[in-house]
Amino acid sequence: MRVGIALGSNLGDRMANLRGARQAIAGLVGNKNLVVSPVYETEPINCEPGAQKFLNAVLEIDYDGDPTELLEHMIRIEESLGRKRDHDHTASPGYGVAGSVSRKIDIDLLYADELAVTNEQLQLPHPRMHLRRFVLQPLAEIRPELVLPDQTKTVRQLLAELKDSATVIRFAENW
Repeated sequence: MRVGIALGSNLGDRMANLRGARQAIAGLVGNKNLVVSPVYETEPINCEPGAQKFLNAVLEIDYDGDPTELLEHMIRIEESLGRKRDHDHTASPGYGVAGSVSRKIDIDLLYADELAVTNEQLQLPHPRMHLRRFVLQPLAEIRPELVLPDQTKTVRQLLAELKDSATVIRFAENW
C-alpha cells in the first residue's frame, strides 16, 4: 500500500533532522518507490512563545505491513533522532490538540491508501491534515490528485480552498 508520511522539525539543524528521518524511513522500507516532496518553511502555529520556524516535507512509501506497526517504527525513528516525548504537546498544558511545541523531529502517518484506521495508537487518515497548509502544500507536490478516504476533493482542491493565512515558503527542492 502507498503510505503518506509528514516530517517536521524546528529545533537544531532542521534540514539534517529531516534528512535523518528520510534516510531512516528509506532504510526501513528501501528506496524503491520512495517519493519525496520539496521542503517548506512555515511559521510555528500555536507553539510556545519564541518558537523557531518549522521545516516540513511529505514522503510517500510502499509498505506491506500493518499501519500501527509502521507507526511504532516511526516513533522509534523519532526517538533515535533525539525527539523527547516528555516535551510533546500532549504533556504540555495549554497546547492540546490545536497546539504544538518545538521539536527536533516529528513524523506523522497521513494516510495508507484508502484504509481507515481508528485505534488507541493511530487514526488514518490523519484527522486534521486537510486543515494544515504545511501538510497539504508538500503533499500537493507529490500527489495533487489524491482523494483521501474521508474527503471528496483532491489534495490540490483542498489546498486551494484552505482559508488559513499560514505562510508556507519553498525552502529546498532537493534534500
